[in-house]
Amino acid sequence: MRRRLWWLVFLCGIGSAQAAAPKTVLVLGDSLSAAHNIPVESGWVQLLDTRLDQMVPKWRAINASISGETSLSGRNRLPALLAKYRPTVLVLELGANDGLRGLPLPALRDNLDVMIRAAQQAKVRVLLVGIELPVNYGPRYRDGLRAVYGELARSRQVALVPFLLEGVALDPALMQADGLHPVAAAEPRVLQTVWTVLQPLLH
Repeated sequence: MRRRLWWLVFLCGIGSAQAAAPKTVLVLGDSLSAAHNIPVESGWVQLLDTRLDQMVPKWRAINASISGETSLSGRNRLPALLAKYRPTVLVLELGANDGLRGLPLPALRDNLDVMIRAAQQAKVRVLLVGIELPVNYGPRYRDGLRAVYGELARSRQVALVPFLLEGVALDPALMQADGLHPVAAAEPRVLQTVWTVLQPLLH
């Protein structure tokens, strides 16, 4: 009898642990999401994880972002990340390094599209995060890059943050000396830009 009661308690404990396991937001990005040159705890993804941990039920953020990541390297890494973390939501923030290197836009679009479709096939909700390039890249390329994100969001019916650094990139006080990455004090604003679109996906 005691053994049977112990077994029931054990099974109930497993069920409770499984029920309490937090859902996961997987962030796949580049240095803009990898807390480049600032403390990791100040980065917007870590701030997101703190906010998610306060939710009921709890969520968590897994940051798979790497400085220098391109859409192709992200495309190559994503299948293993989906299998390992089984996220509910994928935040896809890639393209800045492709743009800075002048990658042909059709190649960028194809890489992003493959990642979106892979996530959707795994029943993962997708938030696509767009970026902007410095003005010296010229209006044709910059407009084309912007259009890649908008068109993909419409065609694949995914949520879109048009520009990760909205309200930050043009303020020198909020940017590092390289003019490309936010300072730590700007990261809460970056998080809020993402959170506004991400929050409806957390259900």
